[in-house]
Amino acid sequence: MAANVRCSNINRRRRNFLSHCVINMAASVRTFVRSLSRKNACFAAVLRQSDCRWFTGAAEDRSTHFGFETVSEAEKASKVYKVFENVAQKYDVMNDAMSLGIHRLWKDALLHVMHPQPGARLLDVAGGTGDIAFRFLDYIRSQQEKQQRRAMSLGQTPSWRDISDGYPAGGGAPESAVVVCDINKEMLKVGRQRADSRGVTTGLSWVVGDAEELPFNDDQFDLYSIAFGIRNVTRIDQALKEALRVLKPGGRFLCLEFSKVTNPVLERLYDAYSFQVIPVLGEVIAGDWKSYQYLVESIRKFPDQEEFKGLMEDAGFFCVQYFNLTGGVVALHSGFKL
Repeated sequence: MAANVRCSNINRRRRNFLSHCVINMAASVRTFVRSLSRKNACFAAVLRQSDCRWFTGAAEDRSTHFGFETVSEAEKASKVYKVFENVAQKYDVMNDAMSLGIHRLWKDALLHVMHPQPGARLLDVAGGTGDIAFRFLDYIRSQQEKQQRRAMSLGQTPSWRDISDGYPAGGGAPESAVVVCDINKEMLKVGRQRADSRGVTTGLSWVVGDAEELPFNDDQFDLYSIAFGIRNVTRIDQALKEALRVLKPGGRFLCLEFSKVTNPVLERLYDAYSFQVIPVLGEVIAGDWKSYQYLVESIRKFPDQEEFKGLMEDAGFFCVQYFNLTGGVVALHSGFKL
């Protein structure tokens, strides 16, 4: 009997012990699972945060070139703005000095290829100091005078209706107009000063705007020009798409830009002049060596004639062609919106 009692007590203690072990094990398992869940949640949160940082960094760290220097896209826009802010007052003088005045012939060639007619609307992008705009207005005026002389030589006296049709409803200047759009306020300031000194008060307006995000509605202009400006744009492909957007169907895009010299001998002379003389002229005339060093480097980073033609076609332009000027030192690119 006593032996049975002892066995019963031993079995009871064993059951209590095993029950206690099971309870403790279950508690440990629950604690482990909760801990693991918290760790997994934290790990997932870390992954999410690192993913966000990775994608954000990719957007912030997209790189491009500023001359021969690699910079972020945002940094390039700021640096380019500073360059033209610094050189605005001496910009036209430096153009004459650097090109020995040949830039005037290149711009005249642009207008002759453009061949605008009375009533045309031009958007001149990156045209801050007004060189293309003034040429456009002069060309339109010359076309009007030619039409009048032709009518007189044929013995046709314009009727009052013909005359009135050449002017807007309020009277005054002909309907032809040019809008100068530039991202740099200092360049536009110089352009306005030049317009005032020339007495140009009508047919010309000045707008602060980015070539990559133009502040105009679709299908607004007959002509779009950009002279020596597109290589300074951060995203050239986006600027070309914007040009296409604001042109009317049948409108024409014209770009005058430094390009790839086609003659090997001229190329060597041109390189020597560019890197050894132009920055020195910048320092002497404009007091700014770095800005003109950037100008020389930016020319070398710009796509050559065929590559830029391809970019225009990719943007949606048709009948794309280019004309080399001065042995390819400059190229005049043309395309149409159909």
